[in-house]
Amino acid sequence: MKQTTPIVSKPALALDRRRFLSTTAKGFGLAALFGGLPKGWVGSAFASDAPETTDLKFGIIALTDCSSIIIAHEKGLFKKYGINSTVSKGASWAAIRDSLSNGDIQATHMLLGMPIASTMGLGGAPKKPMIAPWLLNRNGQAITLKKELAGKVADDPKPLKALADAAKAGGTPMTFAMTFPPGTHAMWLRSWLAAGGVHPGDASGGGADISLITIPPPQMVANMKVGKMDGYCVGEPWNARAIADDIGFTAITTQGIWKDHPEKVCAFTAEFAEKNPKTVKAVLKALHEASVWLDKMENREEQANIVSAATYINCPPETILGRLQGKYIMGDGRKLKDPNYMIFSDRNCNYPQAKYCKWWLTQLRRWGFTEGAPDYEGVAKQVMRADIYEEAMKEIGYKHGGLSDAPETFFDGVKFDPKADLEKYAASFAVKSLKG
Repeated sequence: MKQTTPIVSKPALALDRRRFLSTTAKGFGLAALFGGLPKGWVGSAFASDAPETTDLKFGIIALTDCSSIIIAHEKGLFKKYGINSTVSKGASWAAIRDSLSNGDIQATHMLLGMPIASTMGLGGAPKKPMIAPWLLNRNGQAITLKKELAGKVADDPKPLKALADAAKAGGTPMTFAMTFPPGTHAMWLRSWLAAGGVHPGDASGGGADISLITIPPPQMVANMKVGKMDGYCVGEPWNARAIADDIGFTAITTQGIWKDHPEKVCAFTAEFAEKNPKTVKAVLKALHEASVWLDKMENREEQANIVSAATYINCPPETILGRLQGKYIMGDGRKLKDPNYMIFSDRNCNYPQAKYCKWWLTQLRRWGFTEGAPDYEGVAKQVMRADIYEEAMKEIGYKHGGLSDAPETFFDGVKFDPKADLEKYAASFAVKSLKG
């Protein structure tokens, strides 16, 4: 006789499954029953850790401190974390900002002051909230002066005061360049000049002892070569390049102004980050691996060779390498081996400390970029996204150095305490242009 397989209804199957789970759970406990399931299992599906957006275009400016983005791209680290990366070199910081704002690029190498200014709608830009969950580097910028000033001015800016006053009285003020008005180079240059008694002017140039202009980093050397300026502040390799071309010398490095100062960030629009949290974390994980690789001194020659390419910095690798190794030939007879060269990972480099944003806000206040007191706490919390950084690092098991509220000391002895009265600090400088 032909045997038949009994048909079991779907409700019966479901009931038997529930009975099995109930019985097993009582015998072994739910934790034992489900403990072996893969991470990310939810119900009958897996919660994917994959980036929400996989194709990302990264913006850079031709500066040595974009290296971690380039290395993460060139060595397949972005791809390791699910990101198909392309790198796009911008013509200027304003162009980079606009490209991020309109979505042409999704992440970018950016001056620390830029996401702060864009979030607040300062500097003539439309208000566009941005975040900085990652500091790309510290140190490694410099102030270059034309070679005719060698022997007259070095790291101490005080001798510039008489020279600037004489030039202004003669109708041709000295001209200095930075790369973006609320950016890092602008603040290093302003701080250095002001410490020597030279007023760099307010946000619109009012009250200035000198002329302060904006020049894209790769164009600094060419503009000094044709005699358009007396000095500039920029990132490497454009200070070393001025010495190689015999047109200028390094007066002071920025780590000489503020040891281990913050410099560039990896920035995103707040809107993109909110819609793509896993994508942002994937970027940070890749940047972490690239940054650790970069801070191994034996890798710096390879770094210089990679980033020197025409598509990136477009500068001879030997011009890039020396200062990456802490070898500083200043161009006016001074030579030093600086232990505080550019770093990309060491000394808790990448943690987006809120205190750095607060210091920036005091300087934007000091130089008249804001009318009245800014929201120091609110803006710092909005821009410096330590929460995203900490979450990403936890997921890869990296133990970072954490939050720091320790005071910072500058080359002129002035201290910044992020826990003190920030309005009082902004108003404490002899040279300033407060508004409101």
